[in-house]
Amino acid sequence: MENIDEFDIKILKQLEVDGRMAFSAIATALGISNTMVHQRISRLTEQGILTGIKPVLNEKKIGYDWGAFTGLTLEKDHDSNRIIEELKKIPEVTECYYITGTYTLYLKIVARNHEHMRQVLYEKIDNIRGVAKTDSIIELGCAFKRNIVL
Repeated sequence: MENIDEFDIKILKQLEVDGRMAFSAIATALGISNTMVHQRISRLTEQGILTGIKPVLNEKKIGYDWGAFTGLTLEKDHDSNRIIEELKKIPEVTECYYITGTYTLYLKIVARNHEHMRQVLYEKIDNIRGVAKTDSIIELGCAFKRNIVL
């Protein structure tokens, strides 16, 4: 693990438990100074290792009961940047990956119900110029979701 040491890992593990944890609480738990915690978190952020502290939403608890993993076949792969910019405008598309194989892009989509999912797929994604085909697999539930273990 380049650019991080044992103190960085310990700080990241504390933030993994509670991303809102005060620097002073982290410092106390690890037996180091507040300044050291602040400097380390600032450096990890500047290096792009720590990309932010965000809430983790349970989509199902806020009414998004349907999830799908959708592969996109593009008419021309070199249009992917333009298509990705269009996908960013669709709030139900929560993740987008470049992949190898049959598809160019792979998406995670959330929706309130089957009709909402149909609208996202047929009225939003299929109407993006350059999207040739979508192929979706409906998600039945998340067994677990986590960050990489340090």
